[in-house]
Amino acid sequence: MAYQKKERAPREDRGDFVPRRRPAIPAKDKIDLNDIEVLRRYVTEYGKIIPARVTGVTSMQQRQIKKGVRRARNMGLLA
Repeated sequence: MAYQKKERAPREDRGDFVPRRRPAIPAKDKIDLNDIEVLRRYVTEYGKIIPARVTGVTSMQQRQIKKGVRRARNMGLLA
C-alpha cells in the first residue's frame, strides 16, 4: 500500500504569520549594564537570555547583555 501525500494549501492560505518585532537599537550604542529595565527585555520569564537572532542586536551588544544579566543575577537584581 503506497503512502499518499496530502495536498498542501497555497502559501497565501496557510494562516497569518506575524514575525516577532525586533526592538530598534542602533548598532553603535552601548548597553548600560546597570539599567535593569533594559536588561529585563532580553531575558525570558524563566530567566534565560534571549538569543541575538531573535532580538536583533549585534554580537557586541549581545556580549554586553550577557555580561549585564550575569552581573544582575549575581547581585540579586534579576531572578
